[in-house]
Amino acid sequence: MEIFEVTATSTNALKALEIIRNQVIDLMFLDIKMPQLNGIDFLKTLKHPPAVIITTAFREYAIEGYDLDVVDYLLKPITFERFFKAIDRYLRNRQIHPQNIMPTSKDQAITIRSGGKFHRLEIADILYIESNKDYITIHCNYRHVSTKYRITTIEQELGHLNFLRIHRSFLININKITAFTANDIEIGERVIPIGTNYKELVQQTLKHII
Repeated sequence: MEIFEVTATSTNALKALEIIRNQVIDLMFLDIKMPQLNGIDFLKTLKHPPAVIITTAFREYAIEGYDLDVVDYLLKPITFERFFKAIDRYLRNRQIHPQNIMPTSKDQAITIRSGGKFHRLEIADILYIESNKDYITIHCNYRHVSTKYRITTIEQELGHLNFLRIHRSFLININKITAFTANDIEIGERVIPIGTNYKELVQQTLKHII
């Protein structure tokens, strides 16, 4: 299939973990039987796992696999027809939730897909958003939610709602600022640095708002 590219392969869980941390992996085919750590236990260690299709000869892990929100569970020997069906399911899931973040009511809330659950977050409760490679963590008053999403994308979506990019890794809710200097902004007890390339924009914006 031309839409897919094999990024990496590994028979070792530690090596696979290193690959996932350093590369963008959209879909992972995961075997149950691996040296030292089986596939299910390995999947449980991942804080932000990619989409997973399990390939195995063991039926007994199927329920546990689906509890971990895997796309599909393929039993060996795997026919091409069954493999194609799993790929089709993955592609359809991506179309249903292409970006993991969906607006719910106009300018009031967003719904975040994270860890197999959908979390409704009020826009007014968001303090700031922190980026880590291809993932973001949305920090609210009493909780935080992480999902695979680019900070540049959510910046475009929330920019008209008093959210301001102050660093390559931080997008803040201007309404939540409690103090600021030329070098950082405080939101409650969190001190967030202002990136060198953002200082002029931040100063101009705050001058007209605060």
